[in-house]
Amino acid sequence: MKKKSEAPTTELILISISGDDRPGVTSALTEILARYDAFILDIGQADIHHTLSLGILFKTDSSVSGDIMKDLLFKAYELDVKLSFSPVSVEEYNDWVGRQGKNRWIITILGRRLTARQIALVTEIVADQNLNIDGIRRLTGRMPLDKMEEPKSKSCVELSVRGNPRDRNEMQLQFMKIAAEEEFDISLQEDTMYRRCRRLICFDMDSTLIETEVIDELADRAGVGDKVKAITASAMRGEIDFSESFARRVALLKGLDESVMKEIAENLPITEGVDRLMEVLKRAGYKIAILSGGFTYFGNYLKQRFGIDYVYANNLEIVDGKLTGRYLGDIVDGKRKAELLKLIAQVENVNIAQTIAVGDGANDLPMLATAGLGIAFHAKPKVKANAGQSISTIGLDGVLYFLGFKDSYIS
Repeated sequence: MKKKSEAPTTELILISISGDDRPGVTSALTEILARYDAFILDIGQADIHHTLSLGILFKTDSSVSGDIMKDLLFKAYELDVKLSFSPVSVEEYNDWVGRQGKNRWIITILGRRLTARQIALVTEIVADQNLNIDGIRRLTGRMPLDKMEEPKSKSCVELSVRGNPRDRNEMQLQFMKIAAEEEFDISLQEDTMYRRCRRLICFDMDSTLIETEVIDELADRAGVGDKVKAITASAMRGEIDFSESFARRVALLKGLDESVMKEIAENLPITEGVDRLMEVLKRAGYKIAILSGGFTYFGNYLKQRFGIDYVYANNLEIVDGKLTGRYLGDIVDGKRKAELLKLIAQVENVNIAQTIAVGDGANDLPMLATAGLGIAFHAKPKVKANAGQSISTIGLDGVLYFLGFKDSYIS
């Protein structure tokens, strides 16, 4: 009695291709799969120094799987690439699909230059937290060997990881510790839809957009520099109330000629990376605000220079061309900065999760905590310890990498 032939079963096959990258490799291999009506379940490709790494997971009938593999091997030989097969069980595939619901995190590693040790330390923490790295991509451009030691160089890679960390707070503390010890910056963000569609960014001004505290510059011209700097430093460390320190410092400026403000504004030391950062943010459609405990006069100067949308700062009282030692209106302190961030977000119809705040001082902490992404920039230890993210090794355009921008499409 003749046996009935068995019905074809489904096979899941992972092919891995490597070799010199050239146009047409992916097209040629997928054309073979199409010829046999194979169904592609997953595909990924990377190019590292002209070397191709391509993976394709496909589903097909067992009746044609042998022919598919034979044709793929012949084509790989023609293309001079290496091709290997791995069978995948239904159980393994279903387990992989089941992990798709887990949280995804983005870890950004940033510095003047990145070393194998720095990356090893970060990935060790990732593994200890039982997270799996799904992908790694370089955000900065390729750097010529003879320029790697330049003082303004920068290097950034982004890790996409999946899973639920055992202890996110502990992981964040470990990241901060190794970043401080090894002199690089690191950002940990949950990969939500809001991370990909930020719309409003608010900056502190003094020691953030500019490399000075304007009140110190004014004080130097008034001959009270040492007194004001001592109060400023104490306030930035969070040792004294900002509003009290502000009133005390402004009082010391009494009698200073108004013309001094123009001279200082025209010579403000702009922080490294600000020009590039502002150009990209404006091109990408961001709304930009200055929320500063400094002075409106200088904020308006930066507003005109960079096309900033909002400026909220403090107004100095001027009578007969002289500073009176008093200020007008309410002081823009830490609490007020957070309120203004929420107000601007409301006016612009932006979800608070789509906002970014960048600052360096203790009075910036409330707005850093309020924003969807708070970044401490070259900040005091207390600020870095309480902020979610920090940049301490490169210029302000490092913010772009925390937002996922690549040099290749912002240069």
